[in-house]
Amino acid sequence: MKSMTGYGRCKLEEDGREMTVEVKSVNHRFLDISCRLARHLSFLDETVRSGVSARLARGHVDVFVSYANQREDAKEVRVDTALAQAYRRAYEQLGAALGKDADIPLSEYARMPDVLTVQEREEDQDAVRALFKRALDGALTELCAMREREGENLRRDVLEKADNLEALRAQIALRAPLVVAEYRDKLRQRILALTEGEIDEARMVTEVAIFADRAAIDEELVRLLSHIGQLRAAAEETESVGRKLDFLTQELGREVNTIGSKASDAEIAHLVVAAKGEIEKLREQVQNVE
Repeated sequence: MKSMTGYGRCKLEEDGREMTVEVKSVNHRFLDISCRLARHLSFLDETVRSGVSARLARGHVDVFVSYANQREDAKEVRVDTALAQAYRRAYEQLGAALGKDADIPLSEYARMPDVLTVQEREEDQDAVRALFKRALDGALTELCAMREREGENLRRDVLEKADNLEALRAQIALRAPLVVAEYRDKLRQRILALTEGEIDEARMVTEVAIFADRAAIDEELVRLLSHIGQLRAAAEETESVGRKLDFLTQELGREVNTIGSKASDAEIAHLVVAAKGEIEKLREQVQNVE
């Protein structure tokens, strides 16, 4: 079992290139990947998505990428000769108008706006992609380790909730047969009080049978025990089980609600309330499971 919450970071330096990848994930119904790449790294978008989806099944995942190229060939200085010539002609025109010498030192051209510009050279995409894959894999490994540690805590808590539910279910199962017997005794006492000792046994048996059928919760108790067993089995699986646990939690809630509506007994009602509390806490935990 794995949690959907985690964080991982990896920084690599190679051949003058420095790549830092940070990955964090939180709860989400599906796998939702978000990565904002600088324009010159946009070619890595598919690599991000394929790399993350290969390691994670659910969660909202944010990927942060920081890249610096310190190689000597990373930048180049470009000269706009056409612009320099336009500046020279403008200076010559200005010198003629003012009667001044228009000779201009070369260093002056270098200071003229936009004559010399520094630009990033086109990246070696294969080299950058290879470095990025390793950094992403390192960050995901760290994130997955954190998700597994948190998942172990979730697993223990889910199993504890399963134990609590089974104990409550056992108490309800012990109490259920007594409900009909108590109803029969109370019905007999009421009839005796109203009829001065005369009882239509056949009619009373019919009334008790109708009540017993209406209050019967044997099927719900059997299904409840089955769901608890499936819950335990799912908690021990190594694959993504979040959706399965979510479904089982819904089914547990359905059975407990049915028991509460059918069993006309204060003690069972109290146990049902306790069971609903455990299921609600279980539902909150399951939302964190991948």
